[in-house]
Amino acid sequence: MTAFMHWISPNTLQALGWALLHFVWQGTALAAVAAAAMSATRRTSVRYMVGVGVLALMLLVPVATFVYLVEQPAVQTQTPANLAAVLPALAKASGIAPAYRGQFSTASPSLNVLPWLVEAWLLGVALLSLRSAGGFMLLERSRRRQSFVVSERILEVCYTLQDRLGISRAIDYCECKWLQAPAVIGWFRPVVFLPARALTGLSEDQLKAVIAHELAHIQRLDPFVNVFQVCVETLLFYHPAVWWLNKRIRVEREHCCDEVAVAISGDAVEYARALTVMAEWRSAPALAMAANRSPLTDRIIRILGLKTLSAGMRSIGLTGSVLCLAVALVTGNALLDLAHPGTARASSLAEISSPQAATSPSPAVQSSPATKPSAAQAENRASSASPASGSYIDQMKAAGLPNLTVDELIGLRTQNITPEYVRGMHDLGLKPDVDELIGMKVQGITPEYIKEIRALGFDPDQDQIIGMKVQGVTPEYVRGMKEVGIQGDADQIIGMKVQGVTPDYVREMRALGLKVDADDIVGMKVQGVTPAYVQALQAQGFKPDANEVIGMKVQGVTPEYVRDIRALSLNPSADEIVGMKVQGVTPEYIKTLQAAGFKPSVEDVVGAKVQGITPEFIEMARKHGFQNLTIEKLIELKHLGILENKGEI
Repeated sequence: MTAFMHWISPNTLQALGWALLHFVWQGTALAAVAAAAMSATRRTSVRYMVGVGVLALMLLVPVATFVYLVEQPAVQTQTPANLAAVLPALAKASGIAPAYRGQFSTASPSLNVLPWLVEAWLLGVALLSLRSAGGFMLLERSRRRQSFVVSERILEVCYTLQDRLGISRAIDYCECKWLQAPAVIGWFRPVVFLPARALTGLSEDQLKAVIAHELAHIQRLDPFVNVFQVCVETLLFYHPAVWWLNKRIRVEREHCCDEVAVAISGDAVEYARALTVMAEWRSAPALAMAANRSPLTDRIIRILGLKTLSAGMRSIGLTGSVLCLAVALVTGNALLDLAHPGTARASSLAEISSPQAATSPSPAVQSSPATKPSAAQAENRASSASPASGSYIDQMKAAGLPNLTVDELIGLRTQNITPEYVRGMHDLGLKPDVDELIGMKVQGITPEYIKEIRALGFDPDQDQIIGMKVQGVTPEYVRGMKEVGIQGDADQIIGMKVQGVTPDYVREMRALGLKVDADDIVGMKVQGVTPAYVQALQAQGFKPDANEVIGMKVQGVTPEYVRDIRALSLNPSADEIVGMKVQGVTPEYIKTLQAAGFKPSVEDVVGAKVQGITPEFIEMARKHGFQNLTIEKLIELKHLGILENKGEI
């Protein structure tokens, strides 16, 4: 490793070392932002997207920092003589591993520790890369040597579920004994592994739900995201925030797939039982995605809808995120001052802890003509230090916040929360604690904003106010929704804003004759229902209501599909066309039945498809000399297995 580093120029080595150090506070700050965003939303898919997006930023930020530092002359000449003095504080504030702290504590001013840091990082990346490569090779070897194709019955179930999820890519389904729970392995041609234990230990409904869970991973391209996570963990292994965020992403990913599995199976209780059964089995390899991953209790609670993330927990998450962000920014300021002493700035911590101390310059400052304050500064300082106003602590006590701790005072002052802000909230009847005040201030919530929202007929609590502000709900937006007749509560307004529902969208839907409420319009927007889609359905003779439109969109019913079906002399209703699409009835299938001499109704077509009546089966029946065959008779022959070759009886 040392020989390899001789090939790296000193300037590049310095820039890389500083980029790695800067990521200590940058990663903490990004993790704090991710935690705040995840705490502010109840939607699993949104939390997952936030996590993946922040993880991508975690990879891009050190690269951008490195590129920036390479171009700075200060990096080329700066020798970190004081690095050993600040690293213990950075380690404590940002979570760097304790093993590295002792390495720098005894450094002399002439010792440059950055090459050692880069060398340790390269060694860690190499070791983790070998571990990941070995894991992938082991999985590939097991896949090739210890797996075989599942039975035709199971394969038919898998293909049916694949069609329902709209997955057109090629997927292999294999049975194995080296796994104890169903899992997905592979990227461009993924393989769904179904252990023998799952095939025999789960009921048919449970097995379908579990297979749907695995197919949801493929539909969402989770295998590619999983590889990306492994790469980020390998490159930024030294920061605990990366491992924490990856863990959250994996948990939210399982929750997303659980929702798909429940939606497909329609039975949350049976799926929860399947997870309970599989939790007793051995888990899958770390590089595979299995249905029995993630904490069992939390998943079952979410699946059964027993509870959701409480307002208190969200408030705690927001508060912790704010404090972590503040610590990260202070740490980053210290590192910037260390790396570029010429641009160092005075610390404001003294002002946070004691306003009076901040207004009283030290003797050295008083005696220095170069640092003599201006008249305006002197006036401001005299005003802030006057007995009439009191200290920041006294002002907060007068505003109704007595007995504040040091951490609470630092958090309030860091966010620039004034006594007037506190009194303004109290005048509105709100009694937020310190954590809630910080959360409201971070989101830019003002008393005026709350007054405008209340004037529109809402009386949201503190958590709802934060949620509305986070999602960008403005008084103008609320007024616009009321003008088009949508009378939702605070949570519904937030949901509509999250999904991008606008007053114009509501007007267009109502102009098409749809009677929609808040829940209907959110459901339509979530499923991607557009006015053009509704118009096209109406042009085919349908007059669907809001629920029917949503159902048709969910199942992938297109106007072209309806047109092709009706061109074959069938006139299905909205419910019937959804049923045909769910069962995989295509215009080509109907044509084959008609070409065989049948004039099937909608019920005949659906029944024939469900029972597996194929052109080959019809031809087989006719070869036996059967006359006057009907769809009903063909279904009976299929059901009883009369034409199947059973061997000797």
